[in-house]
Amino acid sequence: MSELVSRMRRFGTTIFAEMSALAVEHDAVNLGQGFPDTAGPQPVLDAAIEAISAGRNQYPPGPGVPQLREAIAAHQRRWYGLDWDVNSEVLVTAGATEALVAAILALCEPGDELIAFEPFYDAYDADAVLAQATLVPVRLEWPDFALDSDRLASAITPRTRAILVNTPHNPTGHVFSRAELEQIAELAIAHDLIVITDEVYEHLAFDEHRHIPMASLPGMRDRTITISSGGKTFATTGWKVGWVTGSAELVSAVMAVKQWLTYVNAGPLQEGIAVGLALPDADFAAIRAQLRSGRDLLVPALADAGFTVAPVNGGYFAVADAAPLGVTDAAQLCRELPERIGVAAVPLSAFYRDAAGAKSLVRFAFCKRPEVLHEAATRLRQL
Repeated sequence: MSELVSRMRRFGTTIFAEMSALAVEHDAVNLGQGFPDTAGPQPVLDAAIEAISAGRNQYPPGPGVPQLREAIAAHQRRWYGLDWDVNSEVLVTAGATEALVAAILALCEPGDELIAFEPFYDAYDADAVLAQATLVPVRLEWPDFALDSDRLASAITPRTRAILVNTPHNPTGHVFSRAELEQIAELAIAHDLIVITDEVYEHLAFDEHRHIPMASLPGMRDRTITISSGGKTFATTGWKVGWVTGSAELVSAVMAVKQWLTYVNAGPLQEGIAVGLALPDADFAAIRAQLRSGRDLLVPALADAGFTVAPVNGGYFAVADAAPLGVTDAAQLCRELPERIGVAAVPLSAFYRDAAGAKSLVRFAFCKRPEVLHEAATRLRQL
């Protein structure tokens, strides 16, 4: 593939595509890719269908349909006490994916450094490369994947432009505590850094854990770009409806780049997500409970199969160590599992720049129907 620019050549076919192909080949339960297999809340679907049927199928406004921008602002005020101007501080994007790349392209000059907590969602690295910035990993250690603030502080240099924070965290399921976020905020303020947050699992913090937006901390409102989407909460990952909130200056910078990526997207689907954001508290609690029950089905099965499982405090995924099974190469194990027991997963090494010390770790998705997880549990216990 010599035609591809050199800086992008290391980003080939993803491990997710490889594992999904093996799942199809061997009729395996696919716990590799993080997409739900449920339809999502009916009012959300009905609102999108109504918008399509009513003919609202042309380009929406560049910043997003007014109903969704207003719903995003109301949502941030309702859940977190954050007030954003719908006309200058809220921007709708083609999922959190576009929001992330637009933010990094808008805010990082070539040669700037972007800190991300490792293991990290693989798009972060590719986005930094597209911006010709340098991604600097700061490792979160197994099994609790908690912040090491000294390690973060030592990673900051005069070239550091921004810190990328993902909470609840993919792939580990760690939910950053207020104390951890305050330590990040203290460093960001001291070094005059921007913080870009990926909060797509914001409504999926379990048990006693609570999602705390970085922008809600003292001194962080005007130096934080907050990114989220409706895909994970409302089981509509294919709709690709996300958003950015932040100060007018930061959002304007992101918009300046975003308009040359997709321009606009998913007009009628935006109306569906607007309805979702206004659902009653009980509906959000039910969504969270459904995901938590998936965790509670899968984690004991992994333990029964011989894995050691890290705490899962939020999100879609459980991380398990296969070392007790004698496994030293999780990537090879994941290539064998679809044929061997009919379950697909992904090695955690796919989320590291350097996976030394983490090569026996595997990520399993539990965002599936109970009957699917029961079947996966039965098959996993064959190990």
